[in-house]
Amino acid sequence: MSDTAANLRRKINSAGELDSVVRTMKAVAASSIGQYENAVRSLDDYYRTVQLGLSASFRRTELSAFASPMSSPESGAIGAIVFGSDQGLVGRFNEDIVEFVAHTLKEMPGKKMVWSVGERVQSRLVDTGLHPEGGFNLPSAINAITPLVWQILMEMEGRREQGEITQIYLFHNRPKDGAVYAPVSQRLLPLDNQWRHDLANIPWPTNNLPEVMNSTEQTLRALIREYFFVSLFRACAESLASENASRLSAMQRAEKNIDELLEDLNRTFHRLRQSGIDEEMFDVVAGFEALTPAR
Repeated sequence: MSDTAANLRRKINSAGELDSVVRTMKAVAASSIGQYENAVRSLDDYYRTVQLGLSASFRRTELSAFASPMSSPESGAIGAIVFGSDQGLVGRFNEDIVEFVAHTLKEMPGKKMVWSVGERVQSRLVDTGLHPEGGFNLPSAINAITPLVWQILMEMEGRREQGEITQIYLFHNRPKDGAVYAPVSQRLLPLDNQWRHDLANIPWPTNNLPEVMNSTEQTLRALIREYFFVSLFRACAESLASENASRLSAMQRAEKNIDELLEDLNRTFHRLRQSGIDEEMFDVVAGFEALTPAR
């Protein structure tokens, strides 16, 4: 009885320690979600500003020479940047985005070149036959996203200049109302005539039509750089917000399971303990009756 009770006590202590770790991770995930969601909301306003700037530029000019080499997608491979996680305990976060990437790229003709952001998603890509050309370290805070974005931009620009890729797609998980997240994709390149036409037709928010000052081409180049930057920054921030939401959900499920396990272990322990007490009492009573002379 003592060995079984001691074993149950060890299980109860281990479950209690695990519950403490889970609660800590849940608190960290909950606090992290807020900063990334705030960043996404701020980026929405900035992204809208960049769109309006591009719209104003395209009302006055055709797509510049900066974009023209990118408008022939048949001449090079498709580049895919996939945002995942560096850490586990995120449910199906990485599996979902990899399945979405594999299905989406399968529908596209031509060669594909993939880059991963996050170690966990890189191994999942390899398992599906999509061997990444390279990988990037996932940032652990908001202020670390900007250096990552510049690394990706330099890598993609170098590949584009060498003629290795002519199309670039972003794949990441996006926070969604009513669900933890949903996998999405965005075409970053080519900057073709359809892209220019869609931006040029964005309704201007006021009755005062815009006018581009100084060099239109110089302004356009600057706005396109900002478009690339904010698209990548937002994709990364949305992925990190989704990752922490997924981790929070996973920790909530784990906490519930641990609480149920602890309740079951404590119930079993107390029942076993009571059974032992009853046996000892029975032995005492039986011994007393055996020693008491019959009348």
